[in-house]
Amino acid sequence: MTENEKKIVKRFHELYYNGPDTSGRIYENTYWMGTSCLKCPLDLWIYQEIMYEVRPDLIIETGTHAGGSALYLAHICDLFGAGHVATIDIDKRPRPAHKRISYIHGSSSDPETVAKAFDSVKKKERVLVILDSDHSEEHVSRELKLLASLVTRGSYLIVEDTNINGHPAYPTFGPGPYEAVQKFIEKNKDFEIDPSREKFLMTFNPRGYLKRIS
Repeated sequence: MTENEKKIVKRFHELYYNGPDTSGRIYENTYWMGTSCLKCPLDLWIYQEIMYEVRPDLIIETGTHAGGSALYLAHICDLFGAGHVATIDIDKRPRPAHKRISYIHGSSSDPETVAKAFDSVKKKERVLVILDSDHSEEHVSRELKLLASLVTRGSYLIVEDTNINGHPAYPTFGPGPYEAVQKFIEKNKDFEIDPSREKFLMTFNPRGYLKRIS
């Protein structure tokens, strides 16, 4: 992209993230089948492309919120006829039921909680992991340490909301997912950043699509 094109993408990203005028953040007004889903639809499209290629037996998601993204992932699994979603959150609340979803209560930085998610299905030849809970750099780094080894070769470890702390959104947040990824990728040669997953120009996960290569 030219520098001017990059500026256009950055400005639209900021506008989309914060919402025009006083209308509120657009992603906070996004739903999947009537359930709140705090995602950018451009990323959700990329998710289904990854799922089609990888055909994961198990998807571990951290940060369930209302369950909209878990339901979306489960419905994509329905289309393939295989796959299960184990989603972890510290809060208990009403969420949509689906035969392909296991709701795991606990912290995604707790080894026992992660083990429950991993053991939610017997078959797990292909494992995909999506991190979207506490966005502090410290917490994401703990998640990466615990969950990276569960990702199978050729699959992905997706770190969400790397756009915050000024990349380009929410510049006052402080060190978060982006900074955790930078440190992780420097020390872990089993993964590489896959820029092809940012083909729609705007993503909430810049440099956050990590593919396991070995």
